[in-house]
Amino acid sequence: MRVIALAAAGLLALAACSQGVDDSRPPAEVAAPPVLAGIDLNQPLRAVGTEPFWGLEIAPQALSWSGVDQAVQTAANPGPAMQGTTAVWRTETAGGTLLVVTLIATECSDGMSDRTYPLTARVELGDQSFNGCAASQAFFDAAPRP
Repeated sequence: MRVIALAAAGLLALAACSQGVDDSRPPAEVAAPPVLAGIDLNQPLRAVGTEPFWGLEIAPQALSWSGVDQAVQTAANPGPAMQGTTAVWRTETAGGTLLVVTLIATECSDGMSDRTYPLTARVELGDQSFNGCAASQAFFDAAPRP
């Protein structure tokens, strides 16, 4: 009889612990990735420009800018701020220089090839500004090589 009483007391204690749980709430929704012109901005991206030639890699963890006769500049990737058809990354390079990258969902031509890119790019590195085009890294990987 004592065993039954102990088992019953244990069941009552378990029931009392579980009464405060509300299982009627829907599960938390996972935020959709930022998308611009059909491109998932959480995936690796690349921007390029001419006159002068420059390039920018946007990886999930870092942004890396390079230019002709200039040192490579890297910065942490804070993720883009989305505003309509524009995405803006605002960060500082490892050397403390402000880096602002703006991608706009408008087709772009680099002026030197027959390629049409899905995004227009503007990069501000300190007091310098660079204009060019951008796309996913997959776009660049799939493009035919000259």
